[in-house]
Amino acid sequence: MFLVRNFTGFIELGLSPAHVGGTPNQIRSFSPDLYEYISHLQVAVSGFIIALGVSVIALAWYGIRRGERWALLTAFLSPVIAVGVAVPLHFPYGIATIGHLGVIYLDALILLVGAVLAYIGLPEREH
Repeated sequence: MFLVRNFTGFIELGLSPAHVGGTPNQIRSFSPDLYEYISHLQVAVSGFIIALGVSVIALAWYGIRRGERWALLTAFLSPVIAVGVAVPLHFPYGIATIGHLGVIYLDALILLVGAVLAYIGLPEREH
């Protein structure tokens, strides 16, 4: 969604031109270089988000399903660290709204439920 928004609406989901200081066209007309810089950051961040998702899926498919506790821990902690770095700065800027971060909040809940269910389903370790 983040990647798609860069090319279809430019401004992130749940934010308005008032949040970012102007419409995409106003930003582009004010400073084409700034517009391109913002766009490149959004595309780069999208790449990291997509790569993290692929990694978590691979850990689940090839590690957690085999009962590997390290895979579950890694699949859980990787997105937790990403969100822990990315989300806090939204609060002082006043953009930690449901409209902007609601999907992230939902993802966090799904991750937690999935991790708990996966943990419950892990086979007992032989000692």
